[in-house]
Amino acid sequence: MNRIDRLMGILTVLQSKKYSTAEFISEKFDISVRTVYRDVKALNEIGVPVSFEAPKGYFIVQGYFLPPLMFTTEEANALILLATLAERFSDKSIAKQSESALHKIKAVLRHYDKEKVEHLASQIDIYIPETERSENGWLMGIQDAIANKRVLEIQYVDNKGNSTTREIEPIGLVFYTMQWHLFAWCRMRKEYRDFKVRQITGQRCTDLPFSKNNHLTIEDYTKMFKKFSEALP
Repeated sequence: MNRIDRLMGILTVLQSKKYSTAEFISEKFDISVRTVYRDVKALNEIGVPVSFEAPKGYFIVQGYFLPPLMFTTEEANALILLATLAERFSDKSIAKQSESALHKIKAVLRHYDKEKVEHLASQIDIYIPETERSENGWLMGIQDAIANKRVLEIQYVDNKGNSTTREIEPIGLVFYTMQWHLFAWCRMRKEYRDFKVRQITGQRCTDLPFSKNNHLTIEDYTKMFKKFSEALP
């Protein structure tokens, strides 16, 4: 990788993360930390306001406008595949945003790449039986509640057909058994629960912050789930 490509790569990393340490950039681009220092200095010299906060790392100063990134054909192809997966394995709320993002990706492609990308998009499909498709639109609201650490009020139908209203503190989403599961702290039961998103019949995001500051992470949950699965005969 030549230096110009590497500088653009570092700029992309800085755009995609709130903070990036010199060690992280060094490992990602297989360069020395000293070279990272020089590259960051070069970005500053061409007008990109990269700042540093110890011990978090480098960041781009808030408010600086960066022009749209150019995608290679390979990157666009990968994103088209991901967008197709999003449309089939998410719900209406995500599919709509995914389609919008895909239009933006196509808008910045070079003219001669657009026909290839359009052709590829028309030749990718995923078959899911109608019984497995999700017709609700809860995922976007759930994601917002997770990101902002806000309590969700949901109407939920359990496996026995009982309907309840719960206030939950959503931790994360996991996809398994061909459906989305919401891992959350249930205020009513005062314990962590696994809610099947397709069994949510209504939801409202409140302005209430989480009551707990030391929640388990989604990684903790998946580790527990994996151990439980491996223990089954």
